[in-house]
Amino acid sequence: MKDDNLLVALCLTFAPLSLLAIGGGASILGELQAVVVDQSHWLTKQGFLDIFAISRVAPGPGTLIVTLIGWKIDGLAGAIVATIAIFAPSSLLILIVAHFWHSRPNAIWQRALIYGLSPLAAALVLSSAYFLLSNARGGWIAWIVALAIAVAAQRLRLGALALMGAGSLLFCGLALVAG
Repeated sequence: MKDDNLLVALCLTFAPLSLLAIGGGASILGELQAVVVDQSHWLTKQGFLDIFAISRVAPGPGTLIVTLIGWKIDGLAGAIVATIAIFAPSSLLILIVAHFWHSRPNAIWQRALIYGLSPLAAALVLSSAYFLLSNARGGWIAWIVALAIAVAAQRLRLGALALMGAGSLLFCGLALVAG
């Protein structure tokens, strides 16, 4: 595929996902993996997981993964096109919705959007977590660590660094015991 065609393909892949990223970048990870790995074969499952890990460690939004995918696929041009494609459509939509939102305060549709999109965002994030854990090399240990860290995050209200450290220690400990 020529570079121009590849850049168009990146744009046509990521722009629609931008509009589905309700609740943040984590909500589209499952679909992103399906498109990038299974359909387009731009990355392997392991390559996707590696880029996902880098995007989680780096500061910035969850959709940073798309910039890294674009970079991996077509260098700087790919990174720029992918970033614009993932941010521009949803940003324009937010500007339009914000205009209507503030021009009609306390409208019934505002409450419907708030209450209706919350479970949708949670379901999309859970779906993405399932996709990532299904492809993780950690097997059952990864599932146990993910569940333990989710419970700890909810009950103990620890910060992200403490949770990452605890998860790493738990994973290493379980891996040593399992042997």
